[in-house]
Amino acid sequence: MTDKNYTLGDLLEIMATLRSDNGCSWDRKQSFDSLAKYVIEEAHEVTEAISSRDYRHLCEELGDLLLQVVFQSQIAREQGLFDFSDVVQGISAKLVRRHPHVFADQTGLTPEEVSSQWELIKAEERVEKGKGGHFMEQVSSGLPALARAEKLQRQASKVGFDWHDPRAVLTKMREELDEIDQAFRHNPEDVPGEVGDLLFCAVNLARHLDVDSELALKQTNEKFVRRFNHIEDRVRAMGKTLDSSTLSEMEALWQEAKGLEGSPPID
Repeated sequence: MTDKNYTLGDLLEIMATLRSDNGCSWDRKQSFDSLAKYVIEEAHEVTEAISSRDYRHLCEELGDLLLQVVFQSQIAREQGLFDFSDVVQGISAKLVRRHPHVFADQTGLTPEEVSSQWELIKAEERVEKGKGGHFMEQVSSGLPALARAEKLQRQASKVGFDWHDPRAVLTKMREELDEIDQAFRHNPEDVPGEVGDLLFCAVNLARHLDVDSELALKQTNEKFVRRFNHIEDRVRAMGKTLDSSTLSEMEALWQEAKGLEGSPPID
């Protein structure tokens, strides 16, 4: 342990040391490609800490996420591509450029107007960089599938290509279910594509109902784990194992878990 109060400069120096010839063999071995998965993992752990309102954990996870920025900036510096100061310069300039209502003459914009202006400036930047391309290219292809589906739909909605009633989306979902059934019966090779269509439609329904699809699915995952843990605990209490339990027995315990979740807390 140490009482030293570290600074950002210290962090950059520590990372440079870890990547040096006398540093850590694991850190020296890493590349942009090998670190990509860690960026995603750390971002998810940040969102998990936010969801659980564990702010001490959030502080730690934000540090882990910052490490990925510093780590990759050091690799880029070694390859003569850019360094951490370039990263800071780029994001600072972008923030100033995209907030003319704060740093320029524009004032009094509503949050909705700010959002629209942000997207307009982004589009102008893409044209300046020679990335005008297609309208949907403004949505990153590197996003997780669920988040990208929602962003693609919101992008299409900007030009009026959208449903105007959640009930219409429900009708479309029923059509997609029928198409899965038909593919399952007659063209099994088409099943993955049809399931993808259903998932895309489900995200669309969530969007129209103002439901955060990522958060909704995360909560359902946690609910499933919680109820399945109840099944396992009850099975063990009966001197059995999950493998030796029948589906009907586990289904009964699942219903029991559902009932307990709906019960008032016991003092």
